[in-house]
Amino acid sequence: MTKLSAQARARKIKLLLFDVDGVLTDGKLFFLPAMAQLQHAEPQQSGHGLTSPSQIEFKGFHAHDGASISLARIGGIKTGLITKRVSETVALRARDLKLDYVYQGVQDKRACFNDIVKKAGLKPEEAAFVGDDVVDLPAMRAGGLAIAVKNARAEVRKEAHYITPHAGGEGGLRDAVDFILKAQNNWKRVLQDYIGE
Repeated sequence: MTKLSAQARARKIKLLLFDVDGVLTDGKLFFLPAMAQLQHAEPQQSGHGLTSPSQIEFKGFHAHDGASISLARIGGIKTGLITKRVSETVALRARDLKLDYVYQGVQDKRACFNDIVKKAGLKPEEAAFVGDDVVDLPAMRAGGLAIAVKNARAEVRKEAHYITPHAGGEGGLRDAVDFILKAQNNWKRVLQDYIGE
């Protein structure tokens, strides 16, 4: 059996799933003492990335990666995230981007990936996963297209069908979307629709 090229694999993709820390972000985690920042805030308030009564977690997201979700949607590709951590900051960003699937606190990324593919009514080869660390390998192996961001761990890059030109949190997810849309010969149409021309 002939080994499929990354472009041939990308042509089949209808669902793009990805990790958060190290893919949608640069992987850095920032924590601030909650009471120093929100002196009179109730610990149960949401919307501030509050992870406990004593700390606030926050992350930085790249605008290019945000635009990639809109481009994917125009191109008919569903999107979603699978992450081991639980963060209100991620929940807010996911709502802002209108992601189709959002799974936080996931211990088994492969099982979650397979569950989402099934819910979407797709075959595994019609789904891709973007990862950066070894915890992402099971989900990357389960789909039709495994993508690693530029700064992924060596073990992850070794198993990827495609490695993005940009790092996680620096436009890597945008690279993945662009690659898929171009392989599907949809890039020009999607771009025209996106910019309204």
